Amino acid sequence: MTNLRRLRLWLVLALVVACGRRRADSSPAPAVPGPASADSLLNLAEQAFNRGKWGQAQKYFDLAAPLIPSTDARYLKMHFFLGEILFVQGSHLQAVREFRRVADERPEDPMAPDALLRAGDAYADLWRRAELDPTYGETARTVYQEVLSRYANTPTAARAGLRLAELGEKFAAKEYKNALFYFKYKADDSAILMFRSLIAAYPRSAVVPGALEHLLRSYQRVGYVEDVKETCAYITQYHPDPAGPRRLCPAAPAGGTGVPEKP
Repeated sequence: MTNLRRLRLWLVLALVVACGRRRADSSPAPAVPGPASADSLLNLAEQAFNRGKWGQAQKYFDLAAPLIPSTDARYLKMHFFLGEILFVQGSHLQAVREFRRVADERPEDPMAPDALLRAGDAYADLWRRAELDPTYGETARTVYQEVLSRYANTPTAARAGLRLAELGEKFAAKEYKNALFYFKYKADDSAILMFRSLIAAYPRSAVVPGALEHLLRSYQRVGYVEDVKETCAYITQYHPDPAGPRRLCPAAPAGGTGVPEKP
């Protein structure tokens, strides 16, 4: 290699190293996280949340989390939002943890009742079909009852009461299906016990008229005459629609019959 070529190569290498040094020296120093950056991240997270960009919102909340101590007023709001994001993404149990953090760490905070209610909603949503294992439904019922106990006479408690009524319909539907199974195979004594239990536990459920009808048919099939009379007296008072289970009742004698205890 000639001296001229060596000189050119040396100059090229020197220029590359110098440029690299200038680029490195001119790079901005990393920003030191502080309250302003936490505010900025939270604003970006809420904007993404409001647009339904759940993954993007979660990313910003995760970046903000280390910057916000538990004593910060924004701490509970951040975890409430995270709970909502995890819920909508299908991570129900992780959502419960976020909601319970809000409700349990500061139960006196205005956000706590709604957070506890949403924890119940997450459990309830996991029990989507009445015929499946009701464990999550039972847990949801416990959480809604906790809302009623801890935050009585509040709008959130009123919503929890409505949720309990909805759950009650699912529990009643589950018991009704189980009772129908025994009725179908003429295990009438078992069916009778289950229909009576259902009617007593969920007297306002939509399945009660059907349960009363099948209860009457079971009584008639096994010849329980007195039970038919008592159940018909109950039907006459609480379910008088002639197109409902009352149509299966024998005509009452003059003067009618006494109204028994609820079956």
